[in-house]
Amino acid sequence: MLIVIIRTAIIFLVLLIIMRLMGKRQIGEMQPFELVITLLIAELACIPMADVSIPLLYGVIAVVTIFVLHEIMTLLDLKFKPLKSLISGKPSVVINKNGIDDYQLKRNNLDVSDLIESLRSAGYFSLDSIDYALYEANGTFSALPKENYEQMQTSLPLVIIDNGKYDRKNLEITGLDEAFFNSLLKDQGIKSEKKVLVLTADGEGKLYLQQKNEKFRTLNVEYPGGKTW
Repeated sequence: MLIVIIRTAIIFLVLLIIMRLMGKRQIGEMQPFELVITLLIAELACIPMADVSIPLLYGVIAVVTIFVLHEIMTLLDLKFKPLKSLISGKPSVVINKNGIDDYQLKRNNLDVSDLIESLRSAGYFSLDSIDYALYEANGTFSALPKENYEQMQTSLPLVIIDNGKYDRKNLEITGLDEAFFNSLLKDQGIKSEKKVLVLTADGEGKLYLQQKNEKFRTLNVEYPGGKTW
């Protein structure tokens, strides 16, 4: 019986560490230790029910051990603030007054495309319409828009450059080519698209440009031939 308890505790701790290392992409809307407990209880409950060669008592002991570990983790989470951050993680601010924080994105195994998808799901389409955005410890997304953000979202922005690479599909949608955007980058003192963290363009000629490790800037340009989308 003691061996079952020890083995269950070891598996629990290993899974908790792995879930913390995997970042917020994998968590959903639960704390890491809550997700681990959910996975373990589901598995532990099925094994003794499906395999009659395993004593039912072993399954009960394992589930009770998980419950006790849950209570311990909850107590630590509430009573000891340093351990709370270690066990459950803490919010990550991925957009601030300077723009996108690429370091925070990478810490959580996310990229610019993931961030933009989260923004669209929250009802925000322009990166420059947001003052702050963050991923909570449980993986949910929150954003603080600018006061007049609705007036800044009159056309759908498309990602042209993502982490130093052109998005070919979106280039086709715009009907523009790399030469046009390379010329714009040179006008802004940027020698190569590889130095660009993100470049978005909307149908009315508004661009959001951010170099890696620098503050973002917005531009208003006129597309060749008066193109719009």
